[in-house]
Amino acid sequence: MTTISNVEFKRPVWQTVILLTLGFWLSASLLLDWVIMPSLYLSGMMSQSGFATAGYGIFWNFNRLELLSAGIVLTGVLALRKTTPEWHRTALILSLLLVAVAVANTYFLTPQMSAIGMQLNLFESVAEVPANMNLMHGGYWVMEAVKLVAGGTLLAWSLRK
Repeated sequence: MTTISNVEFKRPVWQTVILLTLGFWLSASLLLDWVIMPSLYLSGMMSQSGFATAGYGIFWNFNRLELLSAGIVLTGVLALRKTTPEWHRTALILSLLLVAVAVANTYFLTPQMSAIGMQLNLFESVAEVPANMNLMHGGYWVMEAVKLVAGGTLLAWSLRK
């Protein structure tokens, strides 16, 4: 009376790669944005003269990981679209949006924010945050929201299929 069932839940390899990459990327983004940077800000590091350099160093490394993750997700979506007909054009658009956000953060926002934050006169103390920096922070948070919505949507689609 024992029956052996061969029914397995088999997920394509690229779908697993997308799931793992998006999980790592989005969790690392949340950790950086909601734990590391606020703790540095609350500890008073922003009033230190080397804050812009330290921030640039942190984001330089993280942005490279973002570019790599976005490239892996885009490759996975392209591979799944070729082999699995259920993957819609919307998944491709969302993965291209993730690449665009990573490129914009890496090559535009981070260098501009670092340049604004650098102190050009070493004898002058840090008085206040420049208005351009607040505008850049707003742009950064908009990009982060877009990244989290697009990445979360792709993550949900990958889990469902």
